[in-house]
Amino acid sequence: MDSEKGKSVVSDIFEKFGKYQIIQYFLACLPIVFVSMNNVNYVFIAGDIEYRCYVPECENSTTEFLVPWWPDTVPNKCLKPILKDSFAVGEICTNETFTGQYEACTRWVYESNDTVVGELDMACEPWRTNFIGMTRNIGMAVSMLIIGWLCDRIGRKPALIICSLGVFLGNFKTMAKSYNLYIFFEFIESSMSGGAYTAATVLMIEIGGKKTRFLAGVLFAYAIYMGEAIFACIAMFVPYWKHLLYIMCSPSLIFLSYFVLLKESPRWQILNRRTEKAKKTLRKIAGMNKINVNLDYLDTINEGILKQSNNAKTKREGYVAVLKSKEMMKRLLVAAFCRFAVSFIYYGLIVNSVYLPGNKYTNFLLAAVMSFPGEIVSMYFMNKVGRKLPLCFGYVICAAANIASAYTPEDYIGVKITLFLIGKLLVAACYTGIATYTMELFPTSVRGSLLGFCTLASCAGSTLAPLSSMLTTISPILTSFCFGCVAVISSLLLILTPETKDLPLMDTIIQIYDHAAEVKKRKEEKKQKCAADNNAFDLDYSTHL
Repeated sequence: MDSEKGKSVVSDIFEKFGKYQIIQYFLACLPIVFVSMNNVNYVFIAGDIEYRCYVPECENSTTEFLVPWWPDTVPNKCLKPILKDSFAVGEICTNETFTGQYEACTRWVYESNDTVVGELDMACEPWRTNFIGMTRNIGMAVSMLIIGWLCDRIGRKPALIICSLGVFLGNFKTMAKSYNLYIFFEFIESSMSGGAYTAATVLMIEIGGKKTRFLAGVLFAYAIYMGEAIFACIAMFVPYWKHLLYIMCSPSLIFLSYFVLLKESPRWQILNRRTEKAKKTLRKIAGMNKINVNLDYLDTINEGILKQSNNAKTKREGYVAVLKSKEMMKRLLVAAFCRFAVSFIYYGLIVNSVYLPGNKYTNFLLAAVMSFPGEIVSMYFMNKVGRKLPLCFGYVICAAANIASAYTPEDYIGVKITLFLIGKLLVAACYTGIATYTMELFPTSVRGSLLGFCTLASCAGSTLAPLSSMLTTISPILTSFCFGCVAVISSLLLILTPETKDLPLMDTIIQIYDHAAEVKKRKEEKKQKCAADNNAFDLDYSTHL
């Protein structure tokens, strides 16, 4: 009786949404805003600027970018116009000073030092700017693996604090005097801060009930989009890359306060035998949410009752247990590919947005803002219909919009941009949907580790995203066609995984296995019943004849 009463008290505390969750969601989302700003900073910080070749015979002491003598016939910025043999030292250069022939340039004059292209002398080497984005995503991938494992071992709270403070390391990039040093600092900062995505999502989904899981995913996604939108607004008014980094990275020191303000996941505490701390957290949740339960009774609940209320087993589970379970491996592989696809498309569209007609800052901001209505669409259908069906259709329609945009003639600018933004809206909806869905597919015992692996796949997608624009040099439709293909494959793979809407949050692999076996049994019974009904119908029909 006491056991049942204990399970009921703890269940009531877990399922009630209130002030405690609102505060903790805000605290978990705030670092994501800063990490997201840094995650896309290379779009502007390593953005291309205007430059021309340095011609020592024609330059004056100020070495200005705009000069009247520069010949208009130079085919590209990587060539140097050759002077006529008759040109004498001391003469003033004009358009008539050059032969009309060119040679490879070795030194450049930059329009400004607003980006690292000018500051670190990266002219005519676009691979270097792309490699900055790739390095960042590789660092984030490393962080996902490490932080996912740390989440399950030391807790969600300390893992999130470590990553949040890691954003501050971005300030060291301003000290880089060479490209290699900049790349090194980029990797260190991203490998420290990137795991915040994993730690925050796991913490948010575990402190809410099953009815608010998707809300947690939407709020988390809004934090990402808010970071991107704020970054675009700041970049409009602060174009110089060093000042931009100071503004984005320095405030992260406020996350030192999280040692006091942020609370650990009670599910993780229960699963890892932190019984007294778990009861303290549960009392705090009940008090802040004004839940009508006997708080004194919590003191009498022992570890066994807590584990029963949390559906937890005492045995620790890890990667070995996952590898032994066909059901878990199936879920992991499907989730990983779907996360790769949505990240590849999402960040690919973000990167390509600056190539749309008009101001690049406005276009980037517009692409970021289009994600917000996508979340409303996602939340409505995911809560109303379920997880799988909206995701399947979302991926397919996103693919259609991208391919249609690619095939739209350049003369129809409005139609082309509209289709592009529809694709962006839908991939944003899928981004949140698949993030929440994958969290529900995995049990508490290995959720951090497996989400770390899925986020690693997501990082692989975002790593390849900056390179997607290079495909347009082969064919203008190839980039969008690649986006469409991976979206359709994701839609088909989702057929293999179960629906998780309204299901309790699983805590162990054993529960996953038992639930899968139960679903399979129900399907077999339904199939047998349909076969029996068909046989009965055939018998009645034969008798009637």
